[in-house]
Amino acid sequence: MTKKTIALLTGGGDVPGLNPAMKVVVMSAFEEDYRVIGIRRGWGGLLNYNLDEPSTHEYNIRELFPEDVRKIDRTGGTFLHTSRTNPGKVAPDRVPDFLKNSKYGKANKKDDLIDYTDHIIEVLDHLGIDVLVTIGGDDTLSYSARLHKEGYPAVAIPKTMDNDVFGTDYCIGFSTAVTRSVEFITNMRTSIGSHERIGVVELFGRNSGETSLISAYLAYVDRAIISEVPFDMERLCEFLVKDRRNNPSNYAIMTISEGATLQGGEIIETGDKDAYGHRKLGGIGNLVSQEIKKRTGTGIMYQQLGYLMRSGAPDSLDRMVAMSFGHLAVQLIRRNETGKMVALHGGKYTTVPIDMITAGLKRVDIQSYYDIENYRPKVRDFLGVPMFLS
Repeated sequence: MTKKTIALLTGGGDVPGLNPAMKVVVMSAFEEDYRVIGIRRGWGGLLNYNLDEPSTHEYNIRELFPEDVRKIDRTGGTFLHTSRTNPGKVAPDRVPDFLKNSKYGKANKKDDLIDYTDHIIEVLDHLGIDVLVTIGGDDTLSYSARLHKEGYPAVAIPKTMDNDVFGTDYCIGFSTAVTRSVEFITNMRTSIGSHERIGVVELFGRNSGETSLISAYLAYVDRAIISEVPFDMERLCEFLVKDRRNNPSNYAIMTISEGATLQGGEIIETGDKDAYGHRKLGGIGNLVSQEIKKRTGTGIMYQQLGYLMRSGAPDSLDRMVAMSFGHLAVQLIRRNETGKMVALHGGKYTTVPIDMITAGLKRVDIQSYYDIENYRPKVRDFLGVPMFLS
């Protein structure tokens, strides 16, 4: 007889390292004689699970065995799939048909969204889930914290290529995203240098510019624009013209976070808001490229790396952290220590209360790692600095 039934899901954007983490959770759980239920498409799998319609069960839920996860660590992404669903804030046009006009929805008149947490809890009860293991960023994990407050045991594993989950020094996916970015930036120098242009590389990063900052630092780019510091276009152009002139190969290169803003300007967003209130980012790099060309008369090479940053198999660091987080999550369950998020602090594995996720914002430490005047990474003093400069 099994001791516990664990539900496992991934939510939000995919990153390399999710599959290794899930493999370890499943394998470790079976060593403890636990049963594991995989929830497909993140919180969407539970939201769309109709208790009265069996066809929705297999589509959204699958029991996991060691043979199901044997090979998944060899690839990136998430084999359970993912979505940006927040059951506590569902837009009316995203409500599954069977939930419309049901007893479950609680309307929030303030933002016209509907809370279906009662339905989620009933589904979890129906499935016999004892503990939730959720892998995601601050959006996905904030709903885990909500369920914990509702009395549902949960253990959270942080992942995001932005490395911006509050409460941990490191999130699954960050190292690979930076590694990919550095490789692409380095390769782009070939064409940018050959044509003697200015290269503009736009990287993911909504509110945290850490990916742009660290990629720029490691790739030795000329200038780095990050989400946390609004920039002056005239000053940036002056820097890049000077950088190009001083380069023997007569080119310059810069990175920019997708969430960056001009001084006095606003973030560039398009489309409708998702379940967590975010609209699609992207385009600041193109705007900056056009403006640089207009002001300097220099040819531009603009590259929006986008999803390439988080595609493919994880690097060794993300594999190690993902596997370690997975092991730690199951160890917490064995010790009945739920309501926690696994974390890294000072290079050591640890845990923090799950509601720590919503207790603050994790952003680049400008004072320690960024030169505001010159738009460049700058570490003032390496003694005692964290490995990931975060």
